[in-house]
Amino acid sequence: MSGNLNVRLKPISPSTIRLEFRLRQQWLIALLLLIAGTAFGQIAPLIQNIAARHDTSLNGEWRVIVDPYDVGSIDYRAHPLKNNSAFYKNHKPQSPSELVEYDFDTSGMLSVPGDWNTQRDSLLFYEGAIWYRQLFDYSLSAGRRLFLHFGAANYLASVYLNGEELGRHEGGFTPFDFEITGRVKPTGNVLVVLVDNRRGKDKVPTDNTDWWNYGGITRPVTLVEVPETFIQDYRVQLASDSAQNIKGSVQLNGIRLQQKVTIRIPEAKLQQSVETDATGHAEFALPSNLTLWSPENPKLYKVEIASDTDQVSENIGFRSVQVRGQEILLNGKPVFLRGVSLHEESPLHPGRAWSSADARVLLTWAKELGCNFVRLAHYPHSDNMVRMADEMGVMVWEESPIYWTIEWENPITLQNAENQLREAMQRDSNRASVIIYSVANETPVSDARNRFLRTLIQQVHTADPTRLVSAALESHEAHQEGHATIQIDDPIAADLDVMGNNEYIGWYTHTPADADTTTWVSHYDKPLIMSEFGGDALFGYHGDPQTRWTEEYQANLYEHQIAMLKRISFLRGTSPWVLKDFRSPRRTLPRFEDFFNRKGLISDGGERKKAFFVLQKFYQELETEKTNAGAAAGH
Repeated sequence: MSGNLNVRLKPISPSTIRLEFRLRQQWLIALLLLIAGTAFGQIAPLIQNIAARHDTSLNGEWRVIVDPYDVGSIDYRAHPLKNNSAFYKNHKPQSPSELVEYDFDTSGMLSVPGDWNTQRDSLLFYEGAIWYRQLFDYSLSAGRRLFLHFGAANYLASVYLNGEELGRHEGGFTPFDFEITGRVKPTGNVLVVLVDNRRGKDKVPTDNTDWWNYGGITRPVTLVEVPETFIQDYRVQLASDSAQNIKGSVQLNGIRLQQKVTIRIPEAKLQQSVETDATGHAEFALPSNLTLWSPENPKLYKVEIASDTDQVSENIGFRSVQVRGQEILLNGKPVFLRGVSLHEESPLHPGRAWSSADARVLLTWAKELGCNFVRLAHYPHSDNMVRMADEMGVMVWEESPIYWTIEWENPITLQNAENQLREAMQRDSNRASVIIYSVANETPVSDARNRFLRTLIQQVHTADPTRLVSAALESHEAHQEGHATIQIDDPIAADLDVMGNNEYIGWYTHTPADADTTTWVSHYDKPLIMSEFGGDALFGYHGDPQTRWTEEYQANLYEHQIAMLKRISFLRGTSPWVLKDFRSPRRTLPRFEDFFNRKGLISDGGERKKAFFVLQKFYQELETEKTNAGAAAGH
């Protein structure tokens, strides 16, 4: 059987699962571990570089049925529906007397990709199940295989083709595939996807977040046709300890797993052939003298990989990133990360960003601010975003949705987190822009949490030693004679390559001026990125610098913050919160918030606030200092 099977004991509701977990914890954990042996495994492995394949888009208008009571999947006794009453059957009455209480053909439509919340006013706050249906024809030649690829669907996606379940995927921000070679018909295929974005304590992220829970098929859906034996995955990057040597791997999928594979970089006049083993795997190494990728020169090379049965190409940049003491080194030279955080909200239309156009505008705004770096919070953003960062020369912090208070002792939650991290890392393994993987944001210290995060940190270090690992931590404050000392003493920092820290002096604590007398110390000889700081301002609301919600207050806060940041000797980057105002159900204050987090340097309408120019000036000064230092070193 081919497909992607994730078992979550559906159709039992999340609340019931949690109740069962608490009442019968020991035996349920054992049962779930047994059932979930492949719950987060990819039976249809992820295919690298979908854009370079023979692909057919299924994007567009899909028929949908809103199903808040799950009537399309369970009966009134909460038993799974297997008959024609199940919505995935797409059944039509066979006689005038047959009762069928759903009809995709006369139901409304939603655009895919896209969140449902901003496509209909009635769905703005909706959390629950919606069924999607798309019809398509496809003639597949003999000796070819066909996969159904989803860029992402939030949060739990159950996928059905022609009345049969392909499988399920959990996680709202990572890609997944199903093989449909033996299931697709030349005409009249019915694809049904049940998407459920209900939050839960055992999920990743958990039930309490500070961003909009956009539901739906939020990234592209694609049919991908490949040869019978094809290049399923590959990695081509500099070795972790070298700025000259390329180290990579290739993985075949199919019936002819032992083949010759040739790797070429024509512009650099590099070529090497290797033989895959009985599992279809091969590793290779190439000495090189490449122009290295950097924000100043985001050089990309066309890399070609060809086997006896398949070939694929991709534009890839090559760079090294390392830590030495308190320094972050890009291509062997110290770099300061002039950054900003951003959520995946579109600057061009309401709702979730997903397109290359969305990515280009957001990164153009960041570069206008003076950034060479962005923190993509608090989950993996779209493939288009990191590819655009490669092209535009912007370094990236990519983050897993381990946010606030996860169920640290739940083994299924950990398995879920590991899978989402694995999928993000595999998708972006060839992106030069991605220099940091973050495994958490603002998580409370405990033994269980430390074990959970150390598992993820080890996962990154083992799977991808060419990138750094961080987490957005919290810190402790001590006072003495009117002077504040903030200590970075989170024990998980010992396992990280780079420390991140979120602080809100002047907004959630103290006043902006208190930053002037604040000192920062660290228990670890490591570089620090101040991964969040800032405060809210409503664009166009003005007053004196002591009045909250005004642009003047936010600008004043940034001025004091910058003065403080300059005094932190081990600071090597900043990503203040946040580039653009974004929606959040937690932000209820009328007039000023109206369900938006207003900490953006740019409003949700695209207008620059006063603080934008304060930070821009700081970043321009840093760039000038770097240029002058480089000129001096040249003499």
